[in-house]
Amino acid sequence: MAETALAGDGARASDAPPPGSPRSWPAVPRRALTLSGAEARLPDTIAEFQQTLRRFALEVLRPTGIRLDRMTPEQVIAADSPYWDVRRQYLDLGINLETLAGMEPAERALMFSIVFEELGYGDAGLAISMGAALLPQYISAKFGNQALLQRFPDTLIGCWGITEPDHGSDTLDPSASAARPGGQYGRPNCVATFGADKIVLNGQKSAWVSNGTIAKVCILYCAADTGAGPDPHRGCVLVLPLDLDGISRGKPLDKLGQRALNQGEIYFDNVEVPLQYVLAGPEDYARAVYCIHSEANSLMGSVFTGLAHAAYDLALDYAHERRQGGAPIIRHQSVQTRLFHMYRKVEMARALTRRVLAFNGTEPMPALQAGMAAKISCTQIAFEVTSDALQIFGGNGLTREYPLEKMLRDARASMIEDGCNEILAIKGGTYLMDHERLHTDGD
Repeated sequence: MAETALAGDGARASDAPPPGSPRSWPAVPRRALTLSGAEARLPDTIAEFQQTLRRFALEVLRPTGIRLDRMTPEQVIAADSPYWDVRRQYLDLGINLETLAGMEPAERALMFSIVFEELGYGDAGLAISMGAALLPQYISAKFGNQALLQRFPDTLIGCWGITEPDHGSDTLDPSASAARPGGQYGRPNCVATFGADKIVLNGQKSAWVSNGTIAKVCILYCAADTGAGPDPHRGCVLVLPLDLDGISRGKPLDKLGQRALNQGEIYFDNVEVPLQYVLAGPEDYARAVYCIHSEANSLMGSVFTGLAHAAYDLALDYAHERRQGGAPIIRHQSVQTRLFHMYRKVEMARALTRRVLAFNGTEPMPALQAGMAAKISCTQIAFEVTSDALQIFGGNGLTREYPLEKMLRDARASMIEDGCNEILAIKGGTYLMDHERLHTDGD
């Protein structure tokens, strides 16, 4: 009778369970997650590279980021700074345009996401420095400008000069769609005056230019004057070396968070620039802002998904080790609940960013509102998760003995950079409008 008894799923008890069948599970089911949480199986080459990146994040980026955080801004960029060793090791990983160009669009989008998640897992400021360093060449490739790609190899440190002293998030809004009704953005701080055979640059970019005082090449977004005066809503994009006569730098910025990320002003005093350095003229300016903004916001989503994941992992480990109330604190239901909400937020951040990168990386034209959604969501989640992680560490989290107070400062800065989240939400909302439906009588 026992030999012919049926199991609960209708199969004979002696039958081998099919792969994945609940009958093959442990008596008390429990499933460990991957490096990226509830991640479907990755292609072998990407999975192996992720392991390499995680080691780089833990063994190089995180300890170096902590050292740089405790230095002055001048020490961070000094010749003997550990920043330069990190930069060399990063280049040795082979994260370059040639490697990315050899991938299919969907694979490239996945790799982009994983690379910057893992860099953010190690140190958010250093991750942004490495990402910003590639932007001049990356956007040149997007526009198909081979001459600029040959002139400026991607081993050079780049920067993105767009924000200005009087125009922060305004510079990401050439259509003025986020402006207050009746408001005027005013005179630009940096103007490119077009001549017959050259461009003359005057003005400055603000102290928030990432890699601003150490970059060798800049992708510069500024107002254009083609004869009718400068127009803040009509600009141009140049990719230019930063050793031209008339270019100078400000002092490195001293700030609350992301102190491993060098930032500082760039000044232009009658700088003569050959026309071949023009990547996008006034007719393409709106397209160029849309392009780099989509890429940068997606990068931010990945970096701060990685930071949130790192804070969660640290809190989870600490909760197993720290004892209060006569037991490891993870045995307390309030800690279990907090950790679970941290975990689900990290999963949401990663899922959204991967989805946005997959869409924007495989469609002929990206959706900027999707990139904005990733940036706003992931930076907000990073701030919430790092704050909760610090709470789990209690008083220890407030000390420099642990990295949580630094992570919280790094996350807080993210909600302002690359367009503050409030302005991005306003501008993002304009991309949800269907203008054909608005073209009605009386509108």
